[in-house]
Amino acid sequence: MQRDHQKVVIEIDFSGSIRGFTELTIIPVSQDLRSIHLHCRQCEIQRVLVSSHTADFIHYDPLSHITCSKPDDVHLYPEIKRKLYSALSESDEGELSIAVPQGVIAKQESYFANESLANSNTELGQLVVRIEYTVRNPSNGLQFVLPSESYPYRAPHAYTSPSSADAARCWVPCVDNLWERCTWELEYVVPRYLDGRPDGDIGENGEEGEYPVVVVSSGELAEQVAHPFNSAKTIFVYNQPVPTSVQHIAFAAGPFHVLELPPDQPALDVDDDSSSHQPQMHVFCLPGLEPLLFACTSFYRSAMTFFTTEYGSYPFGSYKVVFVDELPTQRFDSSTLSLVSCDLLHGDDAIEQVYETRHSLAHALACQWIGINILQKTWSDTWLINGLGLYITGLFIRRMFGINEYRFRLKKDMDRIVQMDNGTYPPICRPNHLEPPDTSILPFINLKAPVVLYILDRFLGKSGTSHGLSRILPKIFLSAISGELVGSTLGTSGFLRTCRKVSGMDPKTFAEQWIYGSGCPRFYFTAVFNRKKLVVEFMMKQECPAYLANKHDPVAMALLKPVPFFEGTITVRIHEADGTPYEHVLDIRSPQKRYEVLFNTKYKRVRRNTKRYISRKAAAVAAAAGDAEAAEDMGLLDSAFEYLPWEDEKEREKWKVADWTEEDEQRMATATYEWIRMDADFEWIAALSFDQPDFMWVSQLQRDKDVVAQMEAIHALARQPSHIVSSFLTRTVLVSNYFFRIRMEAAAHLVHCAGPELQHIGMFHLMKVFTAYCHEPQQRNHEFSTRFIPKPNDFSDIAGYFVRKSIITAAASYRNPETLDYFVPSFLIDQLKYNDNTNNPYGDGLYISTLIAALGATLVPNTAPEQSQLAPASYAPKQDPRAAELLESALIEVERYREMDRLVPSMHNVVSIAVLEWHMMMMMANLIANDGNIFLKYTREGNYVGVRLAAFDGLLMMKWYTSKTLIRYIFTVITSDSSRVVRRHLARAVCESLGVLLAIGDIKSAARENDILIEEDGNAPEKRKTKRSEVETMIKSLRSGPGRSSTLRDSIMPVILDPQTDQQVRICMIKFSDLLFRPSEESLPKMKILLPATPSTELPAALPSPIQPVGTPSIKLKTLTKRPFGSLLSPLPSTPTSATPSGFLPKLKLTTNRLSDTRSPLTANAPIFPDTYAMPPPPVPEHALGQKPRTPSVTIAPLVLEPPPAVKKREKQPPKTQSRGMSLTDLRGCRNALKKLLTYKHSLLFRQPVDPVRDHAPGYFEKIKNPMDLSTMSAKLEAGMYRDRFGFEKDFNLMIKNAEIYNPPKTFAYTEAQALKAFFAKQWEKITKTLEEAEAKAARTAQDATAPDVLVDAVQEDDMAQAALALEEPARNADLEAVDLLTALADPIPPSPTPVAPPPTPVSTATSDARPALKLKLSSRGMTSSALSPSPSIPKPSEPRLLRVKEESGFPSTPTPPAASRKPSGLKKVVAALPVPPPPKPPVIVDDVDDLLAGEVDAIEAETKNISPHKKEKERPKERPKERPKERKEKRDDRVSIDPIEDLLDAPLPKDPLKERGKSKEKSIASRDPLASQSRYNSPKPTTAATPSFSSTGASSTRTPLPSDRDVSRGVGTPTPSLKFKLKSKEGTPVQPPMPIDATKCKVLLRNLRKDRSAFLFLEPVDAEKLGCPTYYDEIKHPMDLSTMETRLKNGEYATMEDFASDMRLIFANCRQFNPPDSIPVQEADKLEALFEKEWAKLTEKKLSTAERLLVKGIINNIMQDMCSFHFREPVDPVRLGIPHYFQIIDPKDARDLRTIKNDITAGKYDSFEAIQADINQMIRNAKTFNGEHSEVAQQAVKIGKMYQTAFAKKRREEMNKAGGSGTPPPAKRVKLG
Repeated sequence: MQRDHQKVVIEIDFSGSIRGFTELTIIPVSQDLRSIHLHCRQCEIQRVLVSSHTADFIHYDPLSHITCSKPDDVHLYPEIKRKLYSALSESDEGELSIAVPQGVIAKQESYFANESLANSNTELGQLVVRIEYTVRNPSNGLQFVLPSESYPYRAPHAYTSPSSADAARCWVPCVDNLWERCTWELEYVVPRYLDGRPDGDIGENGEEGEYPVVVVSSGELAEQVAHPFNSAKTIFVYNQPVPTSVQHIAFAAGPFHVLELPPDQPALDVDDDSSSHQPQMHVFCLPGLEPLLFACTSFYRSAMTFFTTEYGSYPFGSYKVVFVDELPTQRFDSSTLSLVSCDLLHGDDAIEQVYETRHSLAHALACQWIGINILQKTWSDTWLINGLGLYITGLFIRRMFGINEYRFRLKKDMDRIVQMDNGTYPPICRPNHLEPPDTSILPFINLKAPVVLYILDRFLGKSGTSHGLSRILPKIFLSAISGELVGSTLGTSGFLRTCRKVSGMDPKTFAEQWIYGSGCPRFYFTAVFNRKKLVVEFMMKQECPAYLANKHDPVAMALLKPVPFFEGTITVRIHEADGTPYEHVLDIRSPQKRYEVLFNTKYKRVRRNTKRYISRKAAAVAAAAGDAEAAEDMGLLDSAFEYLPWEDEKEREKWKVADWTEEDEQRMATATYEWIRMDADFEWIAALSFDQPDFMWVSQLQRDKDVVAQMEAIHALARQPSHIVSSFLTRTVLVSNYFFRIRMEAAAHLVHCAGPELQHIGMFHLMKVFTAYCHEPQQRNHEFSTRFIPKPNDFSDIAGYFVRKSIITAAASYRNPETLDYFVPSFLIDQLKYNDNTNNPYGDGLYISTLIAALGATLVPNTAPEQSQLAPASYAPKQDPRAAELLESALIEVERYREMDRLVPSMHNVVSIAVLEWHMMMMMANLIANDGNIFLKYTREGNYVGVRLAAFDGLLMMKWYTSKTLIRYIFTVITSDSSRVVRRHLARAVCESLGVLLAIGDIKSAARENDILIEEDGNAPEKRKTKRSEVETMIKSLRSGPGRSSTLRDSIMPVILDPQTDQQVRICMIKFSDLLFRPSEESLPKMKILLPATPSTELPAALPSPIQPVGTPSIKLKTLTKRPFGSLLSPLPSTPTSATPSGFLPKLKLTTNRLSDTRSPLTANAPIFPDTYAMPPPPVPEHALGQKPRTPSVTIAPLVLEPPPAVKKREKQPPKTQSRGMSLTDLRGCRNALKKLLTYKHSLLFRQPVDPVRDHAPGYFEKIKNPMDLSTMSAKLEAGMYRDRFGFEKDFNLMIKNAEIYNPPKTFAYTEAQALKAFFAKQWEKITKTLEEAEAKAARTAQDATAPDVLVDAVQEDDMAQAALALEEPARNADLEAVDLLTALADPIPPSPTPVAPPPTPVSTATSDARPALKLKLSSRGMTSSALSPSPSIPKPSEPRLLRVKEESGFPSTPTPPAASRKPSGLKKVVAALPVPPPPKPPVIVDDVDDLLAGEVDAIEAETKNISPHKKEKERPKERPKERPKERKEKRDDRVSIDPIEDLLDAPLPKDPLKERGKSKEKSIASRDPLASQSRYNSPKPTTAATPSFSSTGASSTRTPLPSDRDVSRGVGTPTPSLKFKLKSKEGTPVQPPMPIDATKCKVLLRNLRKDRSAFLFLEPVDAEKLGCPTYYDEIKHPMDLSTMETRLKNGEYATMEDFASDMRLIFANCRQFNPPDSIPVQEADKLEALFEKEWAKLTEKKLSTAERLLVKGIINNIMQDMCSFHFREPVDPVRLGIPHYFQIIDPKDARDLRTIKNDITAGKYDSFEAIQADINQMIRNAKTFNGEHSEVAQQAVKIGKMYQTAFAKKRREEMNKAGGSGTPPPAKRVKLG
């Protein structure tokens, strides 16, 4: 199959989607073509046509279906990694498979056979495949940049994005292969304007829209026409006649501004027709960036002229450049089009960015020749294509900026290559490597490839007949345009073959070393002049670090292929005494060799004596006087690199210039040559080490005009610091004839001469040079005590500007702790303080950034701090007052520039980025306090991307892994941030930050624990310990530190498994998991083989006639092909439950499935034998056993047979609860555990099976195949379905696992599951331990017993039962009865069709399996407990009754005795009809930055899920701002509770007042949990009928109805009052009644609400006709407004405060019910509701009375006067008491003392006496925790607690006696403290 042409027609919707179709013209190569495979990702395929015939297709994207066996287990990341790579490999074959309809190819063949236009080259005709598709909200391939709340002024535009290597398939179905080319026809349908002009019409005055939409695409613009059916749209048509890969097709659509670059004007002597051949060039930018466009792209036409002149014609017809936002890379090069990031734009005032921008844009143009028109032949040839593009770009840079800039950049690149290529990188070309180069290696390839081509050019040029690559490249480009280059692909072997043909030189050895091999050589040269032979003797030694590093590793040798030694020739240039350079070529053929080079000069060199100096001085004076001849003589005496002012002796003294000493003069006089230059032709990528005297390096610096030679001389002189070296380096900085980058190098190396042994001469020279940019000081006491006040900036001298920055950077690197501690910081602060850029034509943003960075470097001390932990308490100010003063001044200046950059932004906010980096540097050095808020506010969307990246880098240095909310914020940004650049950078930075934190000591290293030096006397034998590698130590440290964070574990897997996650982000998260978590072995895949049923028949053994009843049907056993319930059909325990009568064969017992209507083939036809001696086990819900719920089927009455006589002895069989062999101790232990689970406060969600409709859990049974809950576990336990307690434990773990799988982390249901899991683990451990002891005791007793092993006597049973019951904590009988009653009322109890009266004699509980009678303790005015207790009765064994059980809600109910014995009372009917109460609110944890982060995370997640903020808030539980503990006292949600029994069991438990008080002091987080809508249980099932409200007397009153279905679907609802039960708690204290109405406070609240601006819509009743909403009262049955509430308040219609609040909330619910989300009324309702909730919390606030506070305060005062309170009178001061680790053991939030408690009592922060008692108990626990249980301090703390309790009880009795009370204390205010 060959693709010949492709047409793409798409309509771009700027809301984030495209739709259209593509037509692929395919030429089949065989008539047997049956399917077509295409690449297509994230596209919704609507229809596929093959030659106008509808075709079947399959679209499957493997990357979107990556799952994990345990999504919550982060240790299974290797499984995800394997599946990810497997999916990528599978995607290579194509995601879209199209079936070719039968006969299509034949029809095409016959059609062309009858036509003269048939293609004679093809046997078969063409197929046209038409695919209609839609792309919505793409995550790859397409980037929609739209305005948002954070970026309101951003121009909307869309473009193809290179977000991944296979991004092309993400926006169009295609053959996504780099080497599959075809011609293209592209049509784009877009809106005509973006300013909302209706129908695209032109205005009355002829004006058009302000922002017309432009589409720029690959190819040539054919036409731009109006849409034929919609005048508001425009169609852009592009054609690409040159075959192009789909990966090089791109487009951009938006309101772009266009600038046409005119062709260059031809010279007078050039033909005028040459300008007509220049292609059209256009550049585009977004609105507002027009002034920057010309400054950046004005050079583009000269670049086009250079490339076309040097390398031939442009391969396409036009060239376009579009600057866009949010591009993930710097550029995206496609055919005729380059998409470039707006970050490269700059204005006329930019200096540094000009070099980067022009290099990048020139490279984009060069890629049109090599990279798009010419491709690599294989992936291993990528180095050649990328290298040639960068090589010809460098040649253009040489033309534009000069040869010095080109060679300087080349030398820097060579130095970087030598440093990097040391044995870790592979060769740049690996022919056997078939995969694309890794992204981590590609930057190194792009760095080394152009340098290798440069030295190849030098190698080829040695032949003398070739010009190197300048003749080879035009030949290659011409062959590609003419079609001679096959497939327009270029391979390494073909390129080298061309080089050999053109130049005549064989590059085989060169290629093996530099292309197919890795590493760089290091040469060591020494030179000695042999006077006898008149030769220079060179000694050469070569080392290859890459080879030395890997020579012992055969795998690395095979993969990396390091070169043992390099062969070739190196040029040595000897500048002899007469000044003539002589070049000599050394042939290198071995690692070490001695060379002799002939010396040409026959006489000694000119002596450097005093006469020469005198003559030079005289000539300089004459030249300064204007003598031209003297100036000419001066040029002859020395080179042009002289600084004339230094010829004056006074000036030399002022600058402290050093001269050569007499000894140096003698050495120079005896030297036979000036200097020697190694590798003079610059043709080796190597490190050269050559030693020669300093005066020779000075000669090379002054006389050699090559910048490479000058740079080598500067580096060599810096290694020999002296006064004379400092003087010559200073002169290099001052002489403007030097290239400015050489001057920068000299200034940077001057600091090497600033040591104290040289009297800081280098620093003096630096400051002396800098005085040229400063005002002359008024007085100069010392060279380092003068203030340098800068002159106003003038950067017109570009070279001087770069030198100025280099001096600042060099000064910042100076370190001397002796004398110049504070000079450099003061100098830099003055430069910042007095910087004036008013009249400067250039911007100073980067200059200010350099000053700030240098200031930070100088403030950091030399010695590392003793503790470098970034904790809030680690800040310690410097002791030196001068240093503290400088730090404060620096902080002031830095903050000033930060504010200035906020008001007047610099280009790309470079100043703000420098400020953030400065703060990070100071915090890491422990110079300023750690404040994450500085970085946090810059991480939010709306800031410049570069600023956000710098802020995230600083935030990650704040030990981010210790804050749960910070972890959640970071991973939320990684998942859902709008910027792909931010997501990718943050994912990489998260991994890198761990290494940095480990290096600075914030993460404790595992190696430091064992770094202990033990000194011994030497007699002991030596102990050798295997040294672990650094990598293993680092990984162990990370896994023992951050790897233990549960929040981190829960946050990683959702990011990895999210199909919308960016590919690079997912890979980074997998690497992050590899660092932190130990991988678990992936389980082997399970294979299921389904075999057909084998019709085999097995007859049972014949049973004796006395045993077999008459009429018993014969049973045929069939082989089971499927066991639906493995636990039920498994073999029974080997221990018999009853004795088998002697003489009879054992009976064949068939286990029937009583738990489901679905039966196996075995039990489908078998009769059912009911167990008449025991009640049938209760059926378990089908979903608990892996079956989906279904409608109940008709129950067939089973056949009842008379039991055989031998069964009469079955009376001793164990009860049905132990029918599977569970021991009595296990049974009672499980029952005990189940009771505690049911009464635990966090078990509410797990007490009954999940109903997807009721619990708002869509798709629950699709995700959870084996559901489980506590009621099902109870039913299975009572039915005897557990063999032992371990089966019970397994079901509990299954329940928790289901909750963790379905609910995302941090949701309410997930948190409840974790709490219940922890509670069960604690209780189960106690139960297991006790049961094991009991079983051991029973085993020892059974050894002496005479009874069979299978029986347990009564004594043993009693002992084991007592052991099991001993585990249970003391509890009230009412609690136990309430639990059982809850289980009994879990399912409705329908009446039996055949009721039977109960027997007169009740069955005792010792022999009966019936449930014991239960009693519910309610108020004395309610019903009595006897009215609630059912009669315990069961039918007689001789009269079995079959009950027909009715199934409701999809779940089978529990079998019950006949209805007559279980007749429910009236209250029970009411109780069963009530809805389930809402779950309690999860606790809110606030960290250091939680106040700023929590709302941020919720907003991001709400935006990700397309949920409006107000709707999202309504889907979460309400949270009151600044709640005190008493405000949280058992607050029910505004919904009706279902079950009063559950209300009783869910009574408020004691809440920790320490946590509550801490929460009350912290800021309130206004956001709610964004994941609450996904929890297992959200809200009660909505009902439409009115819900009764029960009082203590049982009376009911009509209340406001619950919200309708429409309200529930919107996430809002009408508030309903809570139940008014006056129940008794466990202690007997009645629950507080509702608060009576306070009319005065309510009036004030109404008045304040009416004044608010948001209340204008709710002041009066809704006038439906006036407001145009006639259906309002049809939908809103209970309208309410503020005036109606005010009237009702005046009339006294409100009895309680809850009634008033209910009507107020009804206003907001009505508004949301009638108005759509995000409308203005709903927004105003949100604002008014927020104000109401805030004021309502204050209104209902309760505190202890003044008398109560005085009472407790007096007790505390008396205790503080006692000696036992000595240690507890004041807060703990760790420093003063010498216990610095106190707060590491005791959480600062939990610290308590008597002074703090007393102050809180005075301030009224306690709402109850229990809260005060809890604080005292916390103080006692702290004392025991820190000092030990039996310490003196702990005993004193216990004594204080007893004193408080005794005194408090005494005071209360005295008050009651004074009041004449009855002795019963008044009810204390209860608060939920747990």
